[in-house]
Formats: sequence, structure tokens, C-alpha cells
Amino acid sequence: MATKNNDIKDNPGFALGPENYKLMAIGFGIIILGFILMIGGKSNDPNVFNPGIFSFRRITLAPLVLLAGFIFEIYAIMKKSR
Repeated sequence: MATKNNDIKDNPGFALGPENYKLMAIGFGIIILGFILMIGGKSNDPNVFNPGIFSFRRITLAPLVLLAGFIFEIYAIMKKSR
């Protein structure tokens, strides 16, 4: 008689460990920070152009922070639990 692999039946908990979920929460915070950095730059008068929408923070920094957050999320999911 062959032995059954009961690892899945013995541990029916979450797919990832608690450390993974903590890292995913940190990554989610980084992504939210990236979106917050993009906020602003609107003009009160639609006939007046506001060059503030092309600031370094909105064009360069925020997308890099978002990219770092998404890469960190991939790392958090792929990290092996102990």
C-alpha cells in the first residue's frame, strides 16, 4: 500500500506564511505612497495651464516608487515561508 502525502490535509491554513502577509502589507503601503505622490497639480481655472503637473515628483519619483512597490509585492509572494 502506497503512503499518502497528508501535508495538505494536516495543514489546511493559509497559502502563505505570516511573514509573507506582513511583507505584502508593507508593499501595499509603498504602492499607496506612490499614488499619493501623484496627487495634485490641478488648476482651479480650466482656462489656465498649471505646469505643476509636470513636476519631478509626479513624473519621475511616483512611478519609480510604484514600480518598487510592485516588485516588493512579487518578492513578498515568492519568498519561501519557514
